[in-house]
Amino acid sequence: MAPTPPDDHASDRRNLDWYVDRGMRWIVTVGGVSAIVFIIGIFAFVTREGFPFLFDGFEAGEFFGSPAWRPTSEPNPTYGALALIAGTASVTGLAVLSAVPFSLGAAIYIAEFATGRTREVLKVLVELLAAIPSVVWGFIGLSMMNPLIIAIFDVPVGLNVLNAGLILGLMAAPIMTTIAEDALKAVPDAYREAGEAMGATRWQVTMRVVLPAAKNGLMAAVLLGVGRGFGETMAVLMASGHSINLPTSPFDSVRALTATIAAELGETAVGSEHYQALFTLGMLLFAVTFSINLAADLFVRGVRRG
Repeated sequence: MAPTPPDDHASDRRNLDWYVDRGMRWIVTVGGVSAIVFIIGIFAFVTREGFPFLFDGFEAGEFFGSPAWRPTSEPNPTYGALALIAGTASVTGLAVLSAVPFSLGAAIYIAEFATGRTREVLKVLVELLAAIPSVVWGFIGLSMMNPLIIAIFDVPVGLNVLNAGLILGLMAAPIMTTIAEDALKAVPDAYREAGEAMGATRWQVTMRVVLPAAKNGLMAAVLLGVGRGFGETMAVLMASGHSINLPTSPFDSVRALTATIAAELGETAVGSEHYQALFTLGMLLFAVTFSINLAADLFVRGVRRG
């Protein structure tokens, strides 16, 4: 019997598949490594610009303990960031208080109770909410929430912690809802079936079985929402009043760290002490957001191990 001649087309196809596989593997590797390189590059740039201030004009007691942020004062500029830190913390804290119940409630309903078309419509609406630009949220706070807060609470100014916190809560809610829903869906169906087999209602299964099993993922969702709010700039700049104060009530105007950098960096001489102090604020922001995201990642790893 004569031997079968080699199939040149099959050989060429195998070679092409090999090159495609190697090429796609290379592209994916470059994409993954580039994300790490970009983060390191950003940190190196911010540190390089702000590092001289740490050895020259930086005083830890003044920076963390004084509310006097007067970098352009002559002849004695001061760089007290306490009011900026307090403003950021108050706005972010109020945003979390307003967003967590709404986000977790929406995630529980979408993951456990909604079915069919209702679930899909709600998921699309949540994604659309996340797609709204921050400057649009800032306009909402400036033009809608401002007069509404003045009318309801009878205060002279509606650009305050309450305004910025509510706006920021609405901005952080979509990411919290999405991650919380994923955490709830990751709970094995066997848990639900076991609870229902013991006579528990759907709500009892959700509260006593599903939520405890997904607690790490839910905490990760909250932490990522906090990180989202902590680093927000434009909406906070427009809705908070941008006034340097130590807030004592939700109706006080405040200034956030991010808003300070955005408002002052463009008008500061490159290389000046003021310029370096702003990058020091950026280093502080980077450290805080990195810590929050690291904590969220540790909680997610806990979910995967569980």
